[in-house]
This record gives sequence, C-alpha cells and structure tokens, in this order.
Amino acid sequence: MVGEVSDAAHSNMISLDIFADPVCPWCLIAKAELDRALESRPEHPFAIVWRPFQLSPDMPRSGMDHVEYMKAKFGGEKGILEATRPVIEAAERLGLWINMAAIERVPNTVDAHRLLHWAVLEGAQTRVMSGLLRAHWREGRYLGNPDVLAEIAAGAGMDGAMVRRLLASDADRDTVAEAEAHARARGVRAVPTFIVADRHVVTGAQPADLWRDVIDELAGQAG
Repeated sequence: MVGEVSDAAHSNMISLDIFADPVCPWCLIAKAELDRALESRPEHPFAIVWRPFQLSPDMPRSGMDHVEYMKAKFGGEKGILEATRPVIEAAERLGLWINMAAIERVPNTVDAHRLLHWAVLEGAQTRVMSGLLRAHWREGRYLGNPDVLAEIAAGAGMDGAMVRRLLASDADRDTVAEAEAHARARGVRAVPTFIVADRHVVTGAQPADLWRDVIDELAGQAG
C-alpha cells in the first residue's frame, strides 16, 4: 500500500505527519496528489503517520444533515457552489469520483480518528484512511456508524469485531482529543497539514510535482 512501511524500516526513514480529516474534501485531493508522487518514487523515505484533526470540532456526536451543514458553513446556494467548484474540478483532474449527492449526513469524526489511532498498531493507517475517504466521498456512507467503521477496519486487515467492541467504549477518546489539542497548540489550524521530519510544515493539497521535488531533494541530501 502506498505510503506504508514496516516498523523495522522506520528508523532509517523520515517522518511525514499528516493532519487530516476524512470528511475534508481537500484531504481527499491532497492524498491523491501525494499518492501519485509516492507511486512514482517507490523508494521514497517517508514514514507516514496520519494525525487527528477535526474539520468541524463542534460537530454534534450525532452528526448533522449534509445540506444543513453546507448551508451553515457556506451561507447559501451561491456560497456552496463557490466552495465545491474547485474541489470538483481538482477531483476530475485527478480522476477521482466525488459523489456529493450520496452524502446524507456529515459525521462527528472522533470515532474515525480513534480507528486511525488503533490502525497504527496494525500498520494499517493508510489503508484505513483510504477506506474512510472512499466510504464518505464515493459511497456516501455514514462514518458515524460503528458498523461502517468496523467494516472499513476489516477491509484494511484489522479485526473488525474488536474494533466494533472498542468503538462501543470510550477507549482512547481522550488520547485522540489530547493529540488534536497538542496539534492546535503547535500551530496547526487547518487540514490537510503536513509536517516533514518534525520541522518543515506544508499546508494544503499540494501537487504531486512538489512532493516529487521534496523526495528528490531528500534523496540528494542522503547521497
């Protein structure tokens, strides 16, 4: 899977922390651009970790109707069209399918971030993030549903039944909240935000060419 490496290889690699939320459309775009770069540079040095950051931290735990959410966030129909047009254009350029009409409800993503937190131990984070993005943006599945999250986990090679039991508890809810608070304290304000080698900050959905240049520069430094 693109971006994932074995734990044994991490000591010789460069950290790439990605602060992202699966319901953020620009995170979908950003991942697609990064994936293109990594596919063209299979010997890339990155050890990728997906970090929690909620696009809408005040989202009710029960989520919100998608249309009402968009109206509240962008004002009216004109604002919604202005906000979604560049997303759709970027998705089409990358060959991605965003099925906006299929999204009925926007979730609180704390449970999705808990799943990503557990996926670290399984080396399955990128597979899980791919599944979350696909479920929300292509299939219109509700990420606030623990059955959906357990199915995504199982598809990524995790124990779906165990994930379902964990989701029924408050396991690691505080851990995820503390990690996000720490990110905000460090100055992370939006998603996607990338931190390379715990020092260099890259924000937004950057093109694949930028990531190729970064990888090539790092390879030159290593050489």
